[in-house]
Amino acid sequence: MTASAPAKAESGWKRRWPFIKKILTYVFFILVAGLLIGLARNVDWNEVYNTLRNYNAKTLWMAGAAAFASYVVYCFFDVLGRQYAKHNLPIRQILPVTFVCYAFNLNLSAWVGGIALRFRLYSRFGLKPAQITRVFTMSVLTNWLGYIWLAGLIFVLGWITPPDSWEIGHTALRVLGGAMLAFAVVYLWACGFSKRRHWTIRKHEIHLPSLRLAVVQMLLGATNWSLMALVVYFMLSQKAPYPEVLGILMISSIAGVVAHIPAGLGVIEAVFVAALADDMSKGAIVGGLIGYRVVYFLVPLFFATIVYVVLEAGAKKLRSRQDSTTKPETEEQAEEQPRTAT
Repeated sequence: MTASAPAKAESGWKRRWPFIKKILTYVFFILVAGLLIGLARNVDWNEVYNTLRNYNAKTLWMAGAAAFASYVVYCFFDVLGRQYAKHNLPIRQILPVTFVCYAFNLNLSAWVGGIALRFRLYSRFGLKPAQITRVFTMSVLTNWLGYIWLAGLIFVLGWITPPDSWEIGHTALRVLGGAMLAFAVVYLWACGFSKRRHWTIRKHEIHLPSLRLAVVQMLLGATNWSLMALVVYFMLSQKAPYPEVLGILMISSIAGVVAHIPAGLGVIEAVFVAALADDMSKGAIVGGLIGYRVVYFLVPLFFATIVYVVLEAGAKKLRSRQDSTTKPETEEQAEEQPRTAT
């Protein structure tokens, strides 16, 4: 009786949790929607238009170069996954696949770009589902481990001062940053010194990488986030300090993930407007972030669509070659079988 009561309570909580989670998501979505409606009403859209129209070539080239560098860095996330998943796919095939997945991930959600396209493209190049899962796991870990220690450092150093309208204060943000840095240190310690190297969670095996690989993960992930912020910094015409832009991007990205809105559309803008209201006009901020979305989201998506078509065509030719080489063998085997029987 005593042992079964906690088990029943736990199972009841597990049954209710998906429903509670759904309610919390809807509440958060409603709050974000209200915030966006208020933002849209208070923005001078003529100023937004003028901001976009007045960009000079130098600003666009610098933002484009930072975006290109960010995508190059992210493409090497899956190159790390090559060692982690123990496959021999050449880097020249890994890089375009990762580029396509990242561009679609940013614009259409992780389910489309991060998972569906990865499984489709990598499976066409011969990787097994378990290997693709490991590659995806390494990519996600690299991204968020870089985020955790970089954001933690920014919060601890006080590079961003929360506005008075935010519920979280400066001290709370520093405490959160300290916890994030502690998590990063624990992860590095586990990768370097833990005797247990793998766990099974819901029938999925998670293996700890080496300490060297973990350090590279954190450096690559943080570099990618830093380059993303550099694009925003250029598109805001360098009117806000770069460390502050980086810190606000880190906070707004989490808000976008929680809201489950593809590309964090509107959420990032709302956070930036709230944080930079004393330094820049709302129209200039929104205009800069629209420019950021064009440079970092839409332009790469256009090229990623072309690369995806090319990858599909290449995979189709590869499959037809494999079929043509295996077909004669099966025909010869079919002819030899009756002879052996007689």
